[in-house]
Order: sequence, then C-alpha cells, then structure tokens
Amino acid sequence: MPTASRPELTAAHLAAERWLDSLPTRKVPAEQGIESIAAALAGPLPTQGLSAESVVEQLAAIVEPGLLAVNSGRFYGWVMGGTLPAALAADWLVSAWDQNAGMRDATPGVIGVEDAAARWTLDALGLPPDAGVGFVTGATMANFTGLASARDHLLGALGWQVDRLGLSGAPRVRVLTGAEVHSSVDLALRYLGLGAPEHVAVDDQGRMDADALAEAFARSSAPTIVCAQAGNIHSGAFDPFDRIVPLAHEAGAWVHVDGAFGLWAAAVPELRPLMAGFEQADSWATDAHKTLNTPYDSGIAIVRDQAAIVRAFGHTADYLLHSTIPDPHELVPEMSRRARGVPVWAALASLGSDGLIGLVSGLVRAAQALAEGLAELPGAQVLNDVVYTQVILAIADDATTAAVLEAVLAEGTVRPSGSRWHGRGVIRFSVSNHSTDAAAVAQTVDAVARAVRLVGVG
Repeated sequence: MPTASRPELTAAHLAAERWLDSLPTRKVPAEQGIESIAAALAGPLPTQGLSAESVVEQLAAIVEPGLLAVNSGRFYGWVMGGTLPAALAADWLVSAWDQNAGMRDATPGVIGVEDAAARWTLDALGLPPDAGVGFVTGATMANFTGLASARDHLLGALGWQVDRLGLSGAPRVRVLTGAEVHSSVDLALRYLGLGAPEHVAVDDQGRMDADALAEAFARSSAPTIVCAQAGNIHSGAFDPFDRIVPLAHEAGAWVHVDGAFGLWAAAVPELRPLMAGFEQADSWATDAHKTLNTPYDSGIAIVRDQAAIVRAFGHTADYLLHSTIPDPHELVPEMSRRARGVPVWAALASLGSDGLIGLVSGLVRAAQALAEGLAELPGAQVLNDVVYTQVILAIADDATTAAVLEAVLAEGTVRPSGSRWHGRGVIRFSVSNHSTDAAAVAQTVDAVARAVRLVGVG
C-alpha cells in the first residue's frame, strides 16, 4: 500500500480492509455487547485532543468487536442488504468531497451523478422517465415523501392548500392498506398527520384482496390513498397491482407502492409478472441498501407527477441559488444532505443491466435453495410461497421454533431473525446480500440442522 500524506485515511483504509477480510470466516453476531463498548468509551472528554490517525485507530479497535456482520453472506436478519464494492468506494468519495446535494447549480458534479442515477433507476424499473426522484435516508422517508405528495395533491384538488392552511380543519384523507402493511408506512402516516390506516383483507400470503378493496371504496367516497405493497416483510408476496390500481384510480384515489426491498423485482424479466400493473401507480418507495446493495442512507422516493412532489416539499429563500428546474432540496424533506445518490449510481454502473438482473434473480434463487434445504430438516415447515427473497420457517411448535432460533443465534454461524406470522412463532430468513452464494446457503442449512439436532427434534 503506498505511503499516504494523510495517515488518518491510511488508518481508516487498513481498518476497513481488516473488517472486510474477516467476513468470510467470522461469526455473524457481535463479539462484545454494548456494556463492553460503553466501558471502553466511558472516560471524560480529554483536555487535549488526539491526532486524527490515533482517533481512527482507537475508534476501530473499540468498535470492531461490537460490529454485527451485516455484510456477510450468512446474515439474514430483518431486511438488510450488503454493500457492493463500487458503492462502498463511491460512498467514501462522497464523504471526502463533502458536497451538500441540495442545490443543482452549487454542486453540479454530484447532482449530475444523481440525475444519472435517477434516470437509470427509472429505466431499470420501467417507470415514467419524467417522474420526480428524491434521494432520502431510507424506506420510511421514501414512503413519507410519496405519501406527503399524495396528501397534498388530494387536499389541493379539494381546494385545501396544506402549505398555507395546515391540517387543522382539513377534509379527512382516508388511507387504505393491506392488513399486513409494514410499520414504516404506519410511521410515515403518523408523521404526516394522517393517522392510522384502514386495513383491507389479505390472502394467506399477505396480498391485498382486490374485492375487499372494492368494498372499501363502496363504503366511502372520501379522498383516499391506497398503499400497496411490493414485497411482504414475511412472505415476500406482491399485491395484485393490475387489479388494485385500476380500482383505485376509478375511485379517484392515489396509489402509493411500498417497495422497500421488492421494487427491484421489476428490473428482472422473469420476476416482472409479480409486478404486473405496478407502473400505473402514482408514487413508489424503495431502499437501495436492501436489494441494490448500496451503503445505508439510500432511500429512493419516486412520484409520477414531479409537480406533486415539488408542491409538497418545494420552498425557496433569497439567499439560495435557484435552478430553472426543481432543485434536489425541493424533492425531499431536507434542505441539506449528503450526495446519497452517488453510491446508487456506482452500484448501477458496476452492475449494468445484466448485472442488476443477475443480482436480484440471484437473491431469489438463493432464497429458494435455502427454502428447499430447510424444508428437508426434521419437523421443519416453510410457511410461505418463496416467490422472492423471504423464507419463513417453523420447526414443530412455537416452543421448538424458539429453541432452534436461540441455538442458531448462540452458535453464530448464521443470523436470521425471529418473528410471528399468522399466529405462529417463526424464523425469518431475508436473503438480501450479493455474497449469499450456494456455499453460504449450504452453511446456513447445516447450521440450522445442528440447532435442530441440539434441540432434539426428529
């Protein structure tokens, strides 16, 4: 490695290499808990500061034992993707460049890259090329952005301008979601002052029942947002957009698609039938950290009518620069932000369209192989139709399932997460990492098999 004139960056590089090199063989859970990390940091703020190099070295030494190997191919917890090499390196540059990606004409370098990332994303997903695209922190804020655009559009159509009048006294906007809506949507609705949604019945995989949606429209003509789902958090199932969207539009409703990890299925020809009709919706949300494998801080909000998103978030001040087209800060809830669209561009540039198809379809194949292997274990039952990247496993009864999960977590070779689905305790495997290959799948099945034997099943 060449000698650097900035030793703190060299120290950071060495620490990052050490961490990444450890991933193929290290256990997934953190080696130390929060108590140990807190104890190492318990001293008072020193009177004299350390050199930048010493700070980085000390930081790495203290933190590394408390790191969860999220970017291991054997990590399946929650829905957390890994990070592609080009996206990671681009994210380092974003920090070094330290650009505020709010005004087009102030930081044209990074905004040009974000424009390209937006264009490629829309093209890959088959969405309107003139849609508004905002780069936000994650799926929650992507949902927030799309739903804010919906709220202001629907109220504006009734003559109620939220930017001037607020929400007090405004007509009630009804929100319809499937009964298995993700909590990030509930949270976004709370932030927006829209309250709890009205749940629509779903089938055994969590897909919204279109007939039940039609009945909900028959009960009320209030201004309505329908929030559909691309990728159920447990089953991975997709709502029937080809039925939902026309029904909603016939009733004058806005359709928002929560596609935190499932939206990228639209980029894969063999998965596109799962997404039939989704492109006719009005807004979409995704988190590129999940399926696209960019670093964190990579939410993407897309709104068909760019004017709607600008009405919700547009603002100005005399001291700001003013572009002839909407500035990035008019498409997101923030005025100041890092250039989080740059790693998205880097991920897509490193993959190309063929690589993107390979990434997403590879995750699905790994999930299906995992399900096949797990289903062969004594007492095991895969509860969902594995159409995408989620695998839901039960072992005999709830107590046994919990015991197997505890044994798996204690060994540390793999890291799924626990949950409850349809009244049963389950083990969730979310296949979200580009490095989850056939070897990682085999290691995972073997680890669960050891836990099953340890618990005494079969």
